[in-house]
Amino acid sequence: MSAPESDRLDPSVWKIAAVALFGGLLSQLDATIVNVSLSNLAVDLKVSISTIQWVTSGYLLALTLVLPLNGWFVDRIGAKALYLWCFSAFTLASALCGLAWSANSLIAFRVLQGLSGGLLAPMAQMMIARAAGKHMARVAGYVSLPVLLAPVFGPIIAGAILQYASWRWLFLVNLPVGAMALLMAILFLPGDKQDTRRRPLDWLGLALLSPGLTLFLYGAERIVQPAGGASFAAGIAMMTAFLWTARRKGDDALVDLRLFRGKVFSAAAVTQFLSNGVLFAGQMLLPAFLIQVFGRAPGDMGWMLAPAGLGMMLVYPSMGMLTDRFGIRRVSAGGALLALIATATLLVLAMRGLTLFVLIPALFLRGMGQGAVGLPSLTAAYSSVSRQKMPAATTSLNIVQRLGGPTMTTLCASLLAWKLGSHATGPAVSYAWALLLLCALHAFTFVAAMRLPSRLDEVAIREGR
Repeated sequence: MSAPESDRLDPSVWKIAAVALFGGLLSQLDATIVNVSLSNLAVDLKVSISTIQWVTSGYLLALTLVLPLNGWFVDRIGAKALYLWCFSAFTLASALCGLAWSANSLIAFRVLQGLSGGLLAPMAQMMIARAAGKHMARVAGYVSLPVLLAPVFGPIIAGAILQYASWRWLFLVNLPVGAMALLMAILFLPGDKQDTRRRPLDWLGLALLSPGLTLFLYGAERIVQPAGGASFAAGIAMMTAFLWTARRKGDDALVDLRLFRGKVFSAAAVTQFLSNGVLFAGQMLLPAFLIQVFGRAPGDMGWMLAPAGLGMMLVYPSMGMLTDRFGIRRVSAGGALLALIATATLLVLAMRGLTLFVLIPALFLRGMGQGAVGLPSLTAAYSSVSRQKMPAATTSLNIVQRLGGPTMTTLCASLLAWKLGSHATGPAVSYAWALLLLCALHAFTFVAAMRLPSRLDEVAIREGR
């Protein structure tokens, strides 16, 4: 029997998804390749690691700086035009990085690359949401799978380049991929000039939010340093000031806060904030836990933590089938509960000792649980807003996601540092406290996911439409 007409996806959706895939993949692959090559770059460019790390830090901070402009740019020039501009600028900046003559010039060109690359991932997310509609979980599940492979293949590609060619090819390798992506975008992306509208740029909001986000993220990574703590506090103050001004401006604000009045959108945003936070906090805690508590070598972390990534890769292609059969709330909340149980198992290991036959399945199940939380909540969020509001929704959701990681990581790292510094407990008990906090954050994620609608047909009812 053929599938019902409403369940069929137009072939054009997969073409748009293929274009969107290149945005996320190229940005993620580039970041991974460069991250694992910093020590080689420091040697070749004759600078210290503390200097060359700005090749990564400058890129990541530039990504954050430009993120609040996503919605305004889409409203102003359209999604297709913005995507073409971003890909062109990213490819050009990659060429400039490959031609850099010093560490300072490379850092400057990486900042330019980050300014253009910062909009690729949110633009890809929005284009999939527009094209796939209620099938977003199915399409995004397949599109996200290659992006998850980037951290696996990035070190392999970087190693081959550094062994057989110049470091410049770490960046020049983006040129053929960028050219192919541009061609596909021109051919497959639908025009959307009819959706554009001229609205003034909220300059005050931009002056508060973009630097506020950047200072917050910069400070969160250096919270134990005086300059880091000051940056963290300044970031919070500027974002608080932005919220105060944005509430008064409504639709004219850089980010329309009225979106969060919607029950579905707010529930999805909180779920995204928490799920992204526990993902990054776990990535910080678990390697240090295995190294410091159980004495495992840093070189063992690749194969020991791989089951988590495999769990995510296994569940992503099944998201469409799972949400169609069980509904958004059950899949997202079920994933959060599974991740909670798996993390609680790690807490038991901290108290009783390492057993690989327990660790590996626990990490695999945690990866599956984490992978099942995000996409259903994103689908619910985009289904709760009109097409006209999608650019603003994309900006809001990506800011929320970006804030979740450093917030939860800072919480867990601060508790761990306090326990380790007190000398009242050993490393195992200190990490047990941090893992207990991580379990609590997983529990909050489960509670947030339980506020999601059961199915997409409930969204309009929840939002009063």
